[in-house]
Amino acid sequence: MDWTNELDKQLSWHWENALRPRLDGLTDQEYFWEPVPGMWSVRSGRIDFSYPPPTPEPVTTIAWRIGHLLVGVFAQWIAGVRSMDDDGLHAPCDEHGFEQDPMAGLILHIHREVIHHGAEICLLRDLYRWQN
Repeated sequence: MDWTNELDKQLSWHWENALRPRLDGLTDQEYFWEPVPGMWSVRSGRIDFSYPPPTPEPVTTIAWRIGHLLVGVFAQWIAGVRSMDDDGLHAPCDEHGFEQDPMAGLILHIHREVIHHGAEICLLRDLYRWQN
């Protein structure tokens, strides 16, 4: 099995068929919509963030979620995955929090992030559309 191709297809298919089409028609008002108080968003070009995050973690706007994905995920990610061979997929990734994992483990984690936050973006779009 060509694992590089499978990992590439996992994210590429999700982006092209499930998430990207759901972003069509997104307005600024919807992008920054805050249906509950205390939401994290993007303000004056900066993304709300704290480490460690507060408990409970704030609900986040579509702007925050897209910012999180763009900064943490899509910055040359797909091209990097496509460049991996089997040795690269098995090699330790040395990324903070994943020091003991092979690169394939980090790739799967990043893909889960896209699927997770993408589903949340789609839900927020649905809620925005169906509000009074």
